This record gives sequence, C-alpha cells and structure tokens, in this order.
Amino acid sequence: MTDIVTPKTRSRMMAGIRSKNTKPELLIRRQLHKLGFRFRLHDRKLPGSPDIVLRKYNAIIFINGCFWHCHKCHLFKWPKTRRQFWQKKLKQNHANDQKNMASLAKSGWRICIVWECAMKGPKKDIPGTIKILTEWLKGQENMLEIPK
Repeated sequence: MTDIVTPKTRSRMMAGIRSKNTKPELLIRRQLHKLGFRFRLHDRKLPGSPDIVLRKYNAIIFINGCFWHCHKCHLFKWPKTRRQFWQKKLKQNHANDQKNMASLAKSGWRICIVWECAMKGPKKDIPGTIKILTEWLKGQENMLEIPK
C-alpha cells in the first residue's frame, strides 16, 4: 500500500514530531511541580537523557511515545510502508531503551516509564496516573511502568 501523502509532506510531518517537551511530558511536569516536586529536565549526562530527573528521590521518569518505543498497546501499529526501515529503526530504539535502563539501574537510579497511552486515548486517567507516580516517588520501589 502506498502512502496517502507526498514524500515531501511526509518528511515535513515527521520532522514536526518532537522528542522533548511533548504534550504528555508537559502535563506531567506541570502536575508534579504543582505538587511541590522539583526536578531537572533531559539530563544528557545520564544514559537515555531522561525526561525528568528527581535527584532528591533518586528517581528518573521517562515519558515514552508508544510508537517510537514499540509499546504493545492500541496506539502502536507497524507502518505499512518501508517496513524494513521501520522495523530496524524501532527495534534499535527498543534495544537502546533496554541498554539505558540497565545502565541506570546499575547506577542505583529508580526508574519510571510513563507511556503515552496512559495520557491519551480511551484509557486516559490523568489524576490516577499522577497519583500512582507521586506514591511511587515517595515509596521505595525501584521500577514503575504506567500503564503496565
């Protein structure tokens, strides 16, 4: 099946997809800040350049897009065009994620992954997501994935 837009249009659309300051990320940051949490953003010294770093809690939060990180949910679908390219790219993203998580865990960081599908779509429960996240930050668990 061919693409429904021209290559130039598709390129412009893909270039508009951001890796930082996405809507889900901004929403979580606003809520955490409102609740009194203070953090750093996109620390490039840490593996994977985590979206949110809370040193006081020894915690890192990644807000992952379901497509770019191959989350098995209703938002992820393999592209129908250029399948080999996308399979290679997305599998490499997933492998990088695993390597970065292992490195961060080995360094003693507590890690949370908030998936895009927790913040949008029919299963969205933003207050519930923030509650789970804040309880995790104040607790002792090393890993949290929202939704799992």
